[in-house]
Amino acid sequence: MTTAKKPAARTGSNLPKPTPEEVVGYYKDMLLIRRFEEKAGQLYGMGLIGGFCHLYIGQEAVVVGMQSALVDGDSVLTSYRDHGHMLACGMDSRGVMAELTGRSGGYSRGKGGSMHMFSKEKNFYGGHGIVAAQVPIGTGIAFNYKYRGENNVCLTYLGDGAVNQGQVYESFNMAALWKLPVVYIIENNKYAMGTSIERASSGTEFYKRGQAYGIPGESVDGMDVLAVKVAAEKAVAHCKAGKGPYILEMQTYRYRGHSMSDPAKYRTKEEVTKMREQHDPIDNLRALILKNGYADENALKSIDKDVKDIVSDAAEFAQASPEPDVSELYTDVLIEA
Repeated sequence: MTTAKKPAARTGSNLPKPTPEEVVGYYKDMLLIRRFEEKAGQLYGMGLIGGFCHLYIGQEAVVVGMQSALVDGDSVLTSYRDHGHMLACGMDSRGVMAELTGRSGGYSRGKGGSMHMFSKEKNFYGGHGIVAAQVPIGTGIAFNYKYRGENNVCLTYLGDGAVNQGQVYESFNMAALWKLPVVYIIENNKYAMGTSIERASSGTEFYKRGQAYGIPGESVDGMDVLAVKVAAEKAVAHCKAGKGPYILEMQTYRYRGHSMSDPAKYRTKEEVTKMREQHDPIDNLRALILKNGYADENALKSIDKDVKDIVSDAAEFAQASPEPDVSELYTDVLIEA
């Protein structure tokens, strides 16, 4: 992907605006996630992906905007809606898709599936299937940075359905107490597993959930990649200045159900259509690119073709890659003394 990590951190209030090339790069990155997820949905429908599969369609601006603020050594972890985060980190689309199909060419050699992939090389520490389990882990990674005196930050993603978990607030307390460099990103897509935030939470301004611990927070338009980028750079700069954790609540929306098995009958088709037509992060950025002359129609069509080729190649690789050998059942289980 084009959101390669930069060689040095940029901090302060005078951060430069993205160049036209960077903006077009964000467009390509979001489009790759969108097309990848659409293909994953197709493979799931064909029975080539088993288990659970949670698609990220609609939320692409969050991870692409956040990733733009990171440098080498920074880390990311999230919950089980994780394919977009992997691609944004620069993980290879072939390896991600092969893991979805349970093949040996996958990042976890076919043993993790959709929800459990890691890349030490890219500092991506999972997909986690237990709701909110990644929050104390991300806090621990931030503690490692603090303990070792490393000027890095850990992005820890969670959903609106996870914010009422007790371990979230235990993590908030520890992170604030020790001023750990962790950004908690709450991806508020409004419905958690299938219940609206109004029915599940007595307070729905999740960016304020850290106030009891003195953690600053901000609500961000998570459907606007440039707004996310600005918020990301501010939050990361805060953490790297030694000021402790930061909370970003991303107001976003998923177009599909909670998982591929969810018919999403708890919301109307009109609501989803309105979000697609008025707030789609890719369509809106495309319009901005054309309006400002950052690229023309032919250039964007070329990007679309390149992305489709990448995704088609990943799907072909995933289906051609062999299944894991039986011996893999005994690997990564125990550490030998």
